[in-house]
Amino acid sequence: MSIQNQYTPQSSSGLETTPFESAEEAWFWFIQAQRARDDGARFTFGAGLLHRPCEPMDILKVAERLHRNRRLVMDHFMVLRHYGRRMMAPDPTRAKEIRAYKLWSEAMERLEEVFVRKGIVVRPNNVIPFSAFSERRRG
Repeated sequence: MSIQNQYTPQSSSGLETTPFESAEEAWFWFIQAQRARDDGARFTFGAGLLHRPCEPMDILKVAERLHRNRRLVMDHFMVLRHYGRRMMAPDPTRAKEIRAYKLWSEAMERLEEVFVRKGIVVRPNNVIPFSAFSERRRG
């Protein structure tokens, strides 16, 4: 196993996995899985409609590692939890959600770079990363 793939989740069952298209999609999936788990659901790998390249706890572990490395702060987690439970991202056109949108965008950008590296998220070829779009708008 190469060093690059050493920490990438591997499917031991040989099932074809479907990676997420964005960190946002992965985060909402994680929140739904946590909600189901809190309600008493039990998870078995490969039992869902889509076979994902990770388990829900892998998403949490990435977020916790970013927090330990001070790349995400508690304000990010508060916004991720609140809007994750609502199953929608903050709306930048609403005055009360502007700060939440900024925190959400920062968190998604930081999560996505790790998810892409681990193979959890695979961007389609025609999608521009959020950070590149932000830089173009400012310049």
